[in-house]
Amino acid sequence: MAISRQSLLDFLGQTLESQLFKDYCPNGLQVEGKDQIKTIVTGVTASLALIKAAIERNADAIIVHHGYFWKGEAPVVTGMKKRRLELLLKHEINLLAYHLPLDAHSELGNNAQLAKLLNIKPESGLEQDNPRSIGLVGCLAEPLSLGELGEQIQLTLRREPLLISGGDHSIRRIAWCTGAAQGFIDQAIAHGVDAYLTGEISEPTVHTAREMGVHFIAAGHHATERYGVKALGEHIQEQFGIKHHFIDIDNPV
Repeated sequence: MAISRQSLLDFLGQTLESQLFKDYCPNGLQVEGKDQIKTIVTGVTASLALIKAAIERNADAIIVHHGYFWKGEAPVVTGMKKRRLELLLKHEINLLAYHLPLDAHSELGNNAQLAKLLNIKPESGLEQDNPRSIGLVGCLAEPLSLGELGEQIQLTLRREPLLISGGDHSIRRIAWCTGAAQGFIDQAIAHGVDAYLTGEISEPTVHTAREMGVHFIAAGHHATERYGVKALGEHIQEQFGIKHHFIDIDNPV
């Protein structure tokens, strides 16, 4: 089975509604390769290691959450960028990247997939003024202490989270946003949640959590964002019958 590059792009654009997002990078095709696609590889970041693994699997396309050409990035093709692009072009591998659209999708997105894994029921968007909110607010199936939720996250994501206590209260209502979304803690507090979960943490976040009485959980940028692109690849395989391999290039951040 095979699908044309354009058909795949049309399907993903429609599925993820990528044209509706103002993002920090181009969503969709970033590097053009073969016209016909029989095998795709998905992964979190288009690193050199992921490209080499895709070549070993004879991939015609790589789909990632973190691609290239970010705003503010140097426009020259040298060093690390040259090595990555050189391999993609040499092997005619298409590179497709979906950043915010993959965070926000209500079923395949990073936040929706994380909710399924942790048995959280989404109720509303985290960004109250954004109809395509990246983060979500919802409830756990049953109240848990910060330590209990931390243990559940560690078992599920295979990564020990950093836990910042905001008091002695248990957690029922929770807000979450995968990746580097520690800056959304104020929006989480405005929802009156018991805890806020994201991937990374900054120095001021600790003080905000403690002083505002909300637990904060940093579960890993990479660890929280593995599941959207994997679900997307499986969805493509199901729809078109082409081969899909999810490759997890571990990252401790």
